[in-house]
Amino acid sequence: MGRAIGIDLGTTFSCIACLEGSQPQIIPNKEGLSTTPSVVSFTSSGEILVGNLALRQAVTNPENTIYAVKRLIGKKFNSEEIKNAQKKMTYQIGEAPNGDVVVVVESKKISPQEISAMILSYLKESAEEYYGEKIEDAIVTVPAHFDDTQRQATKDAARIAGLNVLRVINEPTAASLSHGLIDRKNVKLAIYDMGGGTFDITVLEVYDGVFNVLATNGNTYLGGEDFDNRILDWLLDEFKKENNIDLSQDKFALQRIKEASEKAKRELSFSMETEINLPFVSSEPGGGAKHLRKKLTRDKLEELTTDLVKESLPYVEQALKDAKLEPKDIGETILVGGQAQMPLIGKVIAEFFGKEPVKSPNPDEAVAAGAAIQSGIIMGEMKDIVLLDVTPLSLGIEAEHGSFVKIIERNTTIPTKKTIPFTTVEHNQGTVRIHVLQGEREVAIENRSLGMFDLVGIEPAPAGLPQIDVTFEIDADGITKVSALDTGTRKEQKIEVNPSSGLGEEEIEKIIKEAEKYEHADRKRIQAEQARGEIRKMIDSLESLFYRDEEKVSFLHQEDIKKIINKKGEILETDDLEKLEVSRKEIKKLFDLISTVSESRDSFTPEEGGDE
Repeated sequence: MGRAIGIDLGTTFSCIACLEGSQPQIIPNKEGLSTTPSVVSFTSSGEILVGNLALRQAVTNPENTIYAVKRLIGKKFNSEEIKNAQKKMTYQIGEAPNGDVVVVVESKKISPQEISAMILSYLKESAEEYYGEKIEDAIVTVPAHFDDTQRQATKDAARIAGLNVLRVINEPTAASLSHGLIDRKNVKLAIYDMGGGTFDITVLEVYDGVFNVLATNGNTYLGGEDFDNRILDWLLDEFKKENNIDLSQDKFALQRIKEASEKAKRELSFSMETEINLPFVSSEPGGGAKHLRKKLTRDKLEELTTDLVKESLPYVEQALKDAKLEPKDIGETILVGGQAQMPLIGKVIAEFFGKEPVKSPNPDEAVAAGAAIQSGIIMGEMKDIVLLDVTPLSLGIEAEHGSFVKIIERNTTIPTKKTIPFTTVEHNQGTVRIHVLQGEREVAIENRSLGMFDLVGIEPAPAGLPQIDVTFEIDADGITKVSALDTGTRKEQKIEVNPSSGLGEEEIEKIIKEAEKYEHADRKRIQAEQARGEIRKMIDSLESLFYRDEEKVSFLHQEDIKKIINKKGEILETDDLEKLEVSRKEIKKLFDLISTVSESRDSFTPEEGGDE
């Protein structure tokens, strides 16, 4: 087994890490940065951009720039969460044949798994460039409260990206591994993890290298995006009051205000006041340009978002209750995730637990670092740590009268396996349908359907006589397998739950094959775009030098520059990588020569002037 990486696939930012010795090392992306915006943009030329390059497209290409896709993965299009989120989206979403939400780009439907795979591919390539070797194995993190469908969808995304997922690990648990707690003894912790799109609370105890998760809870639709939207709504309302213009339907203005809202929120974590200034945010026929300029104080931000912070507390209370603990029993509370660094959250959590929380020194990197440590545990590089995680939601089946019978209760340590006997409800019933569900509601239909299968061939008998043993097995990734056994005939039916949501096996294989088919062409396309960008910068610099500092360029070089400037369009319009490489080398040779001559002249000038 080769090198394995830990990946935090975040709503707003993503991060990768690898274990070096016994310490996790954050791997920089292709631009040398420790985190990558979880953004994908589709350009008019058919290019797919990921990360910062995509983020720069957001204002000019809002309809085709996709962000916060983690909030869509494994979700149904007609869910209330998606309906509410859609009001603030600058890109279009639609409904898949199975009811899932999909992203719509230029009339093409793309699943959230495919968008996530594009981000994961970029992270994988960054790690491969960093180490100079092929990377195939990964630990991928998910919010603790992700259900089976969302976990499986995340694994599918990693598979499409060419990754073999060694383990899916809960984000708060990963953060606890990276927090320097390995040598702690008999301490109970609460990990309060609020990122860009999700919120988790995990209660665990650490003793002699054992990380034992006692309970977890959370909300997969509570996070930094909701705080940003409160500022956005406030700015839209203020602008409408002052100018009688509704910007909520202007996608370009909406994207600018969204970015400004997030920036202002971040600034108010370190200052008491900030100014939001967006010139030319709107224009009216005959009315001239309109500018948005508002001061936002920390007090106002807290007024706008206090209810969101308080919304997290019932989940904290439930996690403590499930762990059979009280706030006073918690030795340390750790704040993880970018949004959790907000001063108001620190204040509210301090009041709740009666002690000041500990802020993660690198909140955007802690989860990836923990995932890297988990890779060391799995691969036997770190033998002194044992991780015992839990399933976040109860699992069971639909029973008579539409009731939900829980077979594995939430917060059960995984991996786990449990069997419960059932029987028939009708005389001579030859088939039993097993409807697998996940959730906490007593009415089956109110829970998440994970799949169905039939146990057939039951021998005729009076109702209540046959015994059917239903077994649930959850692996360390939190993925569920279910079997049903007729104890009379010994006939058995097994399934690994393929959720009713998500991509089918054929769809995944098709996407993987397409990626493999076009891998070489895609790489050449990216390389061509990189070469084109480098050429454009050099020509722009030469052009600037020619028109502004002509005296620094010799006559012969002036002629060479003129030729390049005149052929600029022709040079840049080709998609042929070989031609671009030839042009790049020729222009770079001239560029380096002129730069050297120019620098030598600059360094000589002061000496000439010194004699005056």
